[in-house]
Amino acid sequence: MIIAGAKRADCELMTSGKSGSTVVDRDSDVSANIGRDLRAIRQSKGLTLTEVATSLDCSIGYLSQVERGLSVLPTEDLRRVAQLFDVPLGWFLLLSDVSEEERGLITRSELRRRSGDVGDGLVEELLSPDLSGSYEVLHSVFAPGAKLQAPTRRATEETAYMVSGTLDISIGDRRFTVKAGDSFRFKEELFSWENNYDEPAVAIWVVSPPIY
Repeated sequence: MIIAGAKRADCELMTSGKSGSTVVDRDSDVSANIGRDLRAIRQSKGLTLTEVATSLDCSIGYLSQVERGLSVLPTEDLRRVAQLFDVPLGWFLLLSDVSEEERGLITRSELRRRSGDVGDGLVEELLSPDLSGSYEVLHSVFAPGAKLQAPTRRATEETAYMVSGTLDISIGDRRFTVKAGDSFRFKEELFSWENNYDEPAVAIWVVSPPIY
């Protein structure tokens, strides 16, 4: 929910390399990666710069600088962005733990960014190094008994490969059961899933454009 409010002056303080501004002692590449991810998630949620800036009580120009890696959001504002986008704060903070040599190229298993919770029935980890590409790759685990509460349609093309387990899926008005070794694809169609089985279902999921 976007909340209107007055713009806060302190939201303008943390910038890098701008004349007359406070320079943050932080790797500019990290700022750029966070900015690209912010833009990708914002666009996937259908939010404008104006809506997000209003929610943070910041100027549109400042938020635009953040997305371009020229400014850095304070941690508290980054926390509010994470809440707005429904992703964990660690989704962004983990980027600072990636070595400069590997940034944007390699995702180490211990640094995968996670979304969801076991109690929610679906846990997804981002296998892509960031969200700056034309697609993202996810490691998705569907808990036994879990289901998508309502069919959903996204402006994406998606492909999944079943690593293990079994999943019941619906694509449009067609229903299928897919198991380990199977794969499927759909584009901008109503989709739903259910794990009606005793074991977790694991899939490698490719989504274009990125949505997380």
